[in-house]
Amino acid sequence: MSLQLLTFFFLLSAAVIYHIPVVTCRRTWCTAMPTSTTEQLQSNINFACNHVDCAPIQPGGFCYYPNTLLDHAAFAMTKYYRSQGHTYAACSFGNTGYIISSDPSVGTCIF
Repeated sequence: MSLQLLTFFFLLSAAVIYHIPVVTCRRTWCTAMPTSTTEQLQSNINFACNHVDCAPIQPGGFCYYPNTLLDHAAFAMTKYYRSQGHTYAACSFGNTGYIISSDPSVGTCIF
């Protein structure tokens, strides 16, 4: 077996064992179900913002507008989801989150 092939299998094994995210061409975001209640959305924002920087969704931040709970939740949830390695579990949010493949960026709010 060649050294390059052994190196490839070693790196692949390490990624599987240690849950190292593997880069893919497909970009994904985490957002809230449109049917989520205001309480669920606020809870998702609170949880995510306890773990990641949510200054952009505060007044004056580049993601403050559109100023809706759903948009703010999508930003916070995506930021948390990415900080946790894009795992499905990191987008669960009590079964109110789901992973999308279309960019939810709006105006100056680039995800």
